[in-house]
Amino acid sequence: MSRLKQLHKFGQSPWYDNIERGLLVSGRLQEMINEDGISGITSNPTIFEKAINGSKNYDADIESLSKKGMDAGKIYDELTTWDIERAADILLPVYRTSDHVDGFVSIEVSPHLAHDAEATIAEAKRIYTRISRANVLIKVPATKEGAEAVRRLTAAGINVNVTLIFSLSHYNEISQAYLRGLEDRVGKGLPVKNIHSVASFFVSRIDTYVDRMLNDLMLKERDEARIREMQGLAGRAAVAQAKIINDTYRRTFYGPQFLDLKSKGASIQRLLFGSTSTKNPSYSDVKYVEELVGEGTINTLPQATVDAFRDHGVAKPALSEGLAEATEVMAKLQANGIVVEEVCQTIQDDGVAAFVSSYDKLLKSLEKKRSQFVS
Repeated sequence: MSRLKQLHKFGQSPWYDNIERGLLVSGRLQEMINEDGISGITSNPTIFEKAINGSKNYDADIESLSKKGMDAGKIYDELTTWDIERAADILLPVYRTSDHVDGFVSIEVSPHLAHDAEATIAEAKRIYTRISRANVLIKVPATKEGAEAVRRLTAAGINVNVTLIFSLSHYNEISQAYLRGLEDRVGKGLPVKNIHSVASFFVSRIDTYVDRMLNDLMLKERDEARIREMQGLAGRAAVAQAKIINDTYRRTFYGPQFLDLKSKGASIQRLLFGSTSTKNPSYSDVKYVEELVGEGTINTLPQATVDAFRDHGVAKPALSEGLAEATEVMAKLQANGIVVEEVCQTIQDDGVAAFVSSYDKLLKSLEKKRSQFVS
């Protein structure tokens, strides 16, 4: 059995954090479903920018759409819609056999709308209606405005993947927004069955930021005992944060708060771990998979992490263990002046900016190609 498939034994679904035309038309996605148990796909503006700019698979469509008079934004919409529809169709059997737990593909609204709830809602509804696949999730960032959009989109019966969650407060806002959206539907006598959502907690970026702050502190520190303590905290913040959020997730959706909605057919908002590639080469390349195996969760892996886990990953339950230790890690970081909850807001802001940059880079590239085809 593939090592990735073994994650299913512990209640975790491996999803693929990538999409590109070759994956869909070559049959490779179907192979990953069959051989590795891949049961979902996530995308974002950075993934699409790399896919479209890094491949000639899209050029014929870009030429055709350009000659039809479409601008770069409409071309982007056409290209991404085609990929998402094909991926959703390939994953549809997984969606059905898993009783709608897995088999989803995600597409993100424009990152330029991250702080505009009304525009996010309108764009999410447009994309969802256009693609018209039951197993599609619309990605909305976990900004304050995004939380309002999540509530209203859920109330409208639209599946949402909430992205760029880093802090516990981000997670609490998003999970409560989902619950309120379901409650709004119930209050109007509308069904809540077959409405789905995931909350995507981005992992590795937290260690990247916190480790940098620890290094800066150690350079100024003269007390050897303090230096050793800070060295012992390196590479531990992200997993600690994940364990604390997982504890809240389980108390929210597996406890009494959700029972009434569950009795009406509502689905839990599953916790998803994203950004699981290892950025620091001194850490294990499967660190953010092995240490986060847990029931009722999703781990979405980029290709390098898929390859690494296939080769030497070990699947065993780890997420629910060490909660007290995780809380202690956070306390020690705070004692050294690093308040992870505050750092996480900066990371989220940077994440939105990075997606905006990728989105704009791709549109600029598409405009350049379009002008060549229509000149």
